[in-house]
Amino acid sequence: MLVLGLETSCDETAAAVVADGRRVLSSVVATQFELHAQYGGVVPELAARRHLENLLPVISGALDQAGVRLADLDGVAVTQGPGLIGALVIGMAAAKSLAWALGLPLAGVHHLQAHIAAILLTETPPEFPLVALVVSGGHTNLYEVRSLMDMRLLGRTRDDAAGEAFDKVAKLMGLGYPGGVVLEGLARAGDPAAFPLPRPRIPEEPLTFSFSGLKTAVATLVKKEPALLHEMQSRADLAASFQEAVVESLTVRCLEALRRTGCRRLLVCGGVAANGRLRQALGVLSQAEGFRLYLPPLSLCTDNAAMVAALGWHHLRAGRTLSLDADVFARG
Repeated sequence: MLVLGLETSCDETAAAVVADGRRVLSSVVATQFELHAQYGGVVPELAARRHLENLLPVISGALDQAGVRLADLDGVAVTQGPGLIGALVIGMAAAKSLAWALGLPLAGVHHLQAHIAAILLTETPPEFPLVALVVSGGHTNLYEVRSLMDMRLLGRTRDDAAGEAFDKVAKLMGLGYPGGVVLEGLARAGDPAAFPLPRPRIPEEPLTFSFSGLKTAVATLVKKEPALLHEMQSRADLAASFQEAVVESLTVRCLEALRRTGCRRLLVCGGVAANGRLRQALGVLSQAEGFRLYLPPLSLCTDNAAMVAALGWHHLRAGRTLSLDADVFARG
């Protein structure tokens, strides 16, 4: 079964063709980094307009790359939410139009669950159950995954997502947008113990994340000691200290989730899962605690449509289809 996947939840316009939920025949992504960099963050209205411009060429590119025609498709899958409403509407409208015109079934998938499904596109996908951490610019959620159709939310952030905190701190440090990758690079030359930044914890909610206080601590430090940002080593030390605080917050809760569920498999996915220090720390932790660690390749960490098509295949196979009057959702 060939499924065309469409992804427009934020600022990536993506299309992919996946066979039988496992083989990626094509994956095309058009980014909007340059458009939003001048504003220091994603502007929802501009993102939606750029999706409108990019979507048809991206779909055409995905079909060409896969060597298939629209007539060869067996189904269409699209991100239904969560995400930016205007951006989601563009992808949903295109998916509905294709499904109606071609007489194909349509699947709407949850963006975070699609990130989890991305691991199925690797050579050695894990068995279920497992604990999954989805960590990105917009979300930081922990799930117990019994199957792709059965996921239980264990914990989430009560304020900023981890990726959002990376970008906001990078902006405070004058590193530009998107700043997470730049901050990670700067941190490699820094001392992660140089600045004693907080690790926010909520004792009564041990699986709940919070990064707003950490971001505020960096802002307060920079305000009190502005000279920090004018000395290269101090900048690197601050970046490393912030990154280490985020990594520790993530790994501690992953370990707690494994202990509470009894699972011995951990999947970490989403854009922040591409962070090298996080991947290193998780590798060390998995060796020390004896659990299996699964990390998607970097190309499957950031938003893409292959993961949408993969999860969509499972929805279509289970008969979970959308009607043409289905709507998108911003949160969930």
